[in-house]
Amino acid sequence: MLGVLFNDRECKELGYLLRKELDEMLLDLSDDRIDAEVKSAIEMRYKVIFRMYARLAPPKELSRYVRHRSTRQHHP
Repeated sequence: MLGVLFNDRECKELGYLLRKELDEMLLDLSDDRIDAEVKSAIEMRYKVIFRMYARLAPPKELSRYVRHRSTRQHHP
């Protein structure tokens, strides 16, 4: 466990960086050209970044990034 203290401006900047990363990963996950194995790795990373963002974001903002099982595309 690692603890870090950020001021308000740093929290906003971190939130911005995490949102941009989540947006990029969502685009990659919806791209049919990306291999299923790569998407699996992106999905695992998405979960970590999402949990980090969840510590900073208000629920309304966080709901934009919730992934539902029915929206995920699994390739055999």
